Amino acid sequence: MAMAARALLHVPSHSLLRCSPISSLRAESRFSVPLFSLRCSSLVSSRSQVTALQTPSYVVQEEGKPESFEYRVFFFDSTGKKVSPWHDIPLHAGNGLLHFVVEIPKESSAKMEVATEEPHTPIKQDTKKGKLRFYPFNINWNYGLLPQTWEDPSHSNVEVEGAFGDNDPVDVVEIGEKRAEIGEVLKVKPLAVLAMIDEGELDWKIIAISANDPKADLVNDAEDVEKHFPGTLTAIRDWFRDYKIPDGKPANKFGLGNKAAGKDYALKVISETNEFWGNLVKRSTLAGDLSLL
Repeated sequence: MAMAARALLHVPSHSLLRCSPISSLRAESRFSVPLFSLRCSSLVSSRSQVTALQTPSYVVQEEGKPESFEYRVFFFDSTGKKVSPWHDIPLHAGNGLLHFVVEIPKESSAKMEVATEEPHTPIKQDTKKGKLRFYPFNINWNYGLLPQTWEDPSHSNVEVEGAFGDNDPVDVVEIGEKRAEIGEVLKVKPLAVLAMIDEGELDWKIIAISANDPKADLVNDAEDVEKHFPGTLTAIRDWFRDYKIPDGKPANKFGLGNKAAGKDYALKVISETNEFWGNLVKRSTLAGDLSLL
């Protein structure tokens, strides 16, 4: 299938890549170097190593028109092979950082998500009752997922009202100043976590900041967020508590005392859900309709 005419090349600024001509990828690049002229070092899948530290380099291509039912954002490695942003991008980025896949750029309202039941799990716009979904107001932060994590729907969390996982990767709210792109992968520093309960399901929200943000070195835990981003943790909680109310639904609830837990607890959640994901891809946990490609 021919891919759409737009693509992004993601190259970590600190990594040196060897590139050579390639003709199999044809797309208009947002960068100054023509995308069709590059073959760069490949993304190494780390499904067999849950804590692998590879840094990904890949091509992102869009298929279909944005804000349509057909729209998809696919990920490719440097050989032109499709990869999954959920399964193939490593969770760990080294030096205590994590990889974060952007689904929804800040100050936008289209509800984008990884299509967990489709092969290679591309990003698409969520639908409900035959309509494309939009938030009733813009989200004020970059939003997306932690790859190689999974909230197991068979696991009841005794610390959060016995709620079961929501069957999705763990969500990330990135509080940095820069607006990211759909499909962009950022290295982030985890800072805190909110335990949202959405219609009885546990839906963790990891609060993080891009390692390249000017304030990244100032924040290492929830207390630092309160100091350098005053009111942000409360604003995030209230946004996710209330966003369904305009559609006539009740407010979401939060566990852990209705406030954000700190970095240590966030790391505990990340480790646990990474382990759940490992069980999923090893097929020691039932996958149901989830794609493992």
